[in-house]
Amino acid sequence: MSDLDYYKVLEVSRGASSSEIRKAYRKLVRQNHPDSKPGDKAAAEKFKQIQEAYGILGDSEKRAQYDRFGTTFPGAGPGSGAGTQPTYTWTGPGGGGPIDLNQIFGGGFDFGTGTAAFDPRDSFENVFNQPEQRKSSGRRQRSRSRDRGESIRLEIEIPLQIAALGGDQDVRVQKADEVEHLTVKIPAGVKNGSVIRLSGQGKPGPAGSKPGDLLLKVKIARHAFFRSEGSDLFLDVPVSPSEAALGAKIDVPTLSEEAVTMSIPPGTASGTKLRLKEKGLPNQQSGSRGDQFCTVKIVVPKKLNADVQKLYEDLAQLEQQSPRDGLW
Repeated sequence: MSDLDYYKVLEVSRGASSSEIRKAYRKLVRQNHPDSKPGDKAAAEKFKQIQEAYGILGDSEKRAQYDRFGTTFPGAGPGSGAGTQPTYTWTGPGGGGPIDLNQIFGGGFDFGTGTAAFDPRDSFENVFNQPEQRKSSGRRQRSRSRDRGESIRLEIEIPLQIAALGGDQDVRVQKADEVEHLTVKIPAGVKNGSVIRLSGQGKPGPAGSKPGDLLLKVKIARHAFFRSEGSDLFLDVPVSPSEAALGAKIDVPTLSEEAVTMSIPPGTASGTKLRLKEKGLPNQQSGSRGDQFCTVKIVVPKKLNADVQKLYEDLAQLEQQSPRDGLW
């Protein structure tokens, strides 16, 4: 987390609704995604800022803390942008030397404005209370953490094309006595076994508490002819004996766009892998795209008419060497 104004990053007002924030986030992600602006460092940095901002403003609980305390709220973590806090000291009753209040409050208390990310009295209790009192306080905190609904865990199966390009996937969720239909945004490049968390879409909690989350484990369905390994795609491409021997230009399908033209070099053997660069799946970590490998499969006709059979017989007479010569 940083010193960014998350509302400015997402280009929304502080009074924006959650749907307005989500809409702005999707728009900006599309505009600044590394796939749409490869090599653009400014866009890549903007993309990271957008993700960071939505991670806070897209969660109602984190947004409320951010609105109240800024980037010093609990969970902001190292590098949250709170800045270097001055050291304040306090001498306890009976002397004993100065105590660094920043150590007590973890840097989460702003002595300049009088706002705190938590009740400072809780910290003094942690320092001065007896062990029995601290145990009681710990029980209260664990009880508060349970005052929310249970999470729902589901497995969803998505087509390989949505995993590659991203898109919307309809999900049915059983909540109490009714079934709720949700449209889930699947990010491009999602991997098999990944878990997508939808905050607040789980089971309702006790009155006045926050619902649980919906955890969706992604299973990528088998494709009719594509296979995936990491970010690379693999495809078997049938070619005729004449195309393999003489060379040809053929059309092959891709997941990312329409069919593309691929060159078959003369003398290509069955099993040869030909690469189509950056026609594979997007990599969410690197922002790059994998390759598509086309494996040549030479296919001979099962039935020959008289003319074709005569040509093959003539070819057999002309062949000077068997492909098995010297193999064994």
